[in-house]
Amino acid sequence: MTEHLTHVQHPLVQHKLTLMRKTSTSTAVFRQLLREISQLLAYEVTRELPMTTQAIDTPLQPMDAPVLDGKKLALVSILRAGNGLLDGILELIPSARVGFVGLYRDEETLKPVQYYFKVPTELEDRLVIAVDPMLATGNSSVAAIDLLKKAGAKNIRFLCLLAAPEGIARMKEAHPDVPIVTAAVDSHLNDNGYIVPGLGDAGDRMFGTK
Repeated sequence: MTEHLTHVQHPLVQHKLTLMRKTSTSTAVFRQLLREISQLLAYEVTRELPMTTQAIDTPLQPMDAPVLDGKKLALVSILRAGNGLLDGILELIPSARVGFVGLYRDEETLKPVQYYFKVPTELEDRLVIAVDPMLATGNSSVAAIDLLKKAGAKNIRFLCLLAAPEGIARMKEAHPDVPIVTAAVDSHLNDNGYIVPGLGDAGDRMFGTK
């Protein structure tokens, strides 16, 4: 994956995202749609996983069949909203190792504050996919990637549902080696650092805390 930004415009992704954006969409439906979209986005972000072959027996004859190569990939959720993407991807890749980065945004400075960090071992030998529904200012995402690199990660991808141009630029400046996969590039950030038109606070809508 060489492009810094991959905008996934698959019809199913875009349709489900529109439903998620609607104010009238309930918490339960929002959560289900996020799970479904995360699986569709996972196809894109894992498109170039390394492969090898394995000798197997089919009912008709032996063959050398393709299988994934290397260590199990690591999924890292940027708490708390990242967990909504994490659940769907784990259904698709149940053997993945899982980590968590706890960051919250100081509402006055819009800067991230770390409160938790627990990730799998041997990150340097794994593909690491960091997940967070929103790439807004980019501050939290950049801070999370900083922490993952300090923990040894070398091959990182960032998966999000919505991205703002400001967040994309911030990530490209800080981590040009980390490709971004998103379902939408929205217009801009408002004065509170929220993506417009966006879908509101993903964590609040997912967990019913709005």
